Amino acid sequence: MPASSSVLSQHAEGTSFLWILRSAAVAAPHYSLADLAKLDQRVEANLDGLRIAGEAGWEICQEALSTEEPGEVFAAAVLAFESGKKDRLDTVLEAGAASQELSRGLVSALGWLTFPQAEPHIKQLLASQSSAHRRIGIAASAIHRQNPGPPLMAAISGADPLPRSRALRAMGELGLGTSLYELQKYLADEDDQCRFWAAWTSALLSSDSKAIAILASIAESNLPYREKALQVAIRRMETPAAIAWRDKLIKDAKLVRIAIMAAGAFGDPAIIPWLIVQMNTPELARVAGEAFTMITGVDIAYQDLDADKPGGFEAGPTENPEDENVDMDPDDNLPWPAAEPIANWWGSHAAQFENGARYLLGKPISVDWCRQVLRSGRQRQRAAAALELAIREPGQPLFNVAAPGFRQQQLLGLRRKL
Repeated sequence: MPASSSVLSQHAEGTSFLWILRSAAVAAPHYSLADLAKLDQRVEANLDGLRIAGEAGWEICQEALSTEEPGEVFAAAVLAFESGKKDRLDTVLEAGAASQELSRGLVSALGWLTFPQAEPHIKQLLASQSSAHRRIGIAASAIHRQNPGPPLMAAISGADPLPRSRALRAMGELGLGTSLYELQKYLADEDDQCRFWAAWTSALLSSDSKAIAILASIAESNLPYREKALQVAIRRMETPAAIAWRDKLIKDAKLVRIAIMAAGAFGDPAIIPWLIVQMNTPELARVAGEAFTMITGVDIAYQDLDADKPGGFEAGPTENPEDENVDMDPDDNLPWPAAEPIANWWGSHAAQFENGARYLLGKPISVDWCRQVLRSGRQRQRAAAALELAIREPGQPLFNVAAPGFRQQQLLGLRRKL
């Protein structure tokens, strides 16, 4: 007997809501791979409820597409792609290709499927006359770390900047260093996203000085991908250049936050006394604590080195209708560091670290350690480890820390393949 419409509505709403949660969780400072896998199992459980209901489950998801939200597109697209039914596929493609934001649901749905399930749909998208469809196909291929083949280079040389920027990004994610020569002209692309992703890929796959300089410039700008630019640029610089750039950032009051992130990404413990000083400034305290952890591996909350939120401090939207700040708190879910106890801890442990060396979570950066961080670290720490591995292992794909958690666990040998 078909499930009641109220139960199916709960499954559809649950899938969409949990998808939104996981969209934030994949880059959250407090989520581990195990946490992500548990969340993804909850997504899968709700999808199962919709699958079991058959046509009734699809109809609920189809109706929800009218909300024009990517989470609803994700739920409907999983059912449509798994069914292979043309009418369903046409419906979700029309809904999901309407905007870049909605297409996130389509791409995520294709990434949710196993690659054998997704591959026929990806091939159709790559062969489409629609540039929006081709961009979705390239993104889905990249999520699975599968080379789209000729459509990738066709998108890069095409006139539409949206598929071109996604293809430039995919080259880096796939580790396609053999195509680096093709990237050079796109370092001067008129489109900001294309220029950024060309530089990001070039710097990730090589020590191209021009690409590194472009990323450094973007990191100092107000562009939305400035932090992504920083994470690659600082890791690709030689030590003297990295230290000089970090010190330049420190001297600019508008760039101190970026300087703190650069310190954590580069991992030189010589900067820790300065980081501890920044912990006394409420706006910078939590990100400084995160950088300290990135270098030392100290879990501030677990080791009782945290403090209460400063009185009167507000970050992100408030209930005041006259407050024009609508940005979410960028440091939400990070602990508040207690500067004095942390300074005492550092005084007792500084001798264990070598100034000028690079550390990630308390150990010198190495391939083996980065692989361990992928298994046991938090999501931002795992993303850092993935970048370090990509730089150290040319030609290998960038490990996808945003892939379904249960799939990541299989790839890392943490879960038996079912």
